Amino acid sequence: MNPFEMVVIIVAIVMIAGVLKTRGLGDRGGRGDAADEAEKLRLREEVKELKERIHVLERIATDRENSLSREIDELRDR
Repeated sequence: MNPFEMVVIIVAIVMIAGVLKTRGLGDRGGRGDAADEAEKLRLREEVKELKERIHVLERIATDRENSLSREIDELRDR
């Protein structure tokens, strides 16, 4: 086998490994489908919580100053 053939074989192996890894057929780091689903569920919950926080911040930012200060005063009075 000459050096050119060896280089071509190495490049082919690396390309095939890259394609398999991209398609998700390669090594998954020892994680199974249950772990993937648990991670997806956790991330969905986190996104939901962050969206709720953004909604509250948008409401605070768009409220008139008067209503915000009124709400703060109401909270102090409790």
